[in-house]
Amino acid sequence: MGVGGISIWQLLIILAIVLLLFGTKRLRNIGGDLGGAIKSFKQSMKDGQQAEDPAKVEDKKDDGVAAASTTANSEKTDKV
Repeated sequence: MGVGGISIWQLLIILAIVLLLFGTKRLRNIGGDLGGAIKSFKQSMKDGQQAEDPAKVEDKKDDGVAAASTTANSEKTDKV
């Protein structure tokens, strides 16, 4: 027995029918489109997680501002 009660021969017959109906070029295009959609979905999920945590984003911004202000202050003291 194969997967879920379907034998390997039945799966091969189904695969052959699908290839005859759609052709390899169309199946390749469908696979590429599906892969692009999955990649886009994963990127959206990653962007959504970053947007959901504004405290971390603000901390990063604050660190950048603090670093810039300390740099500016040290430059002023060097000139004096």
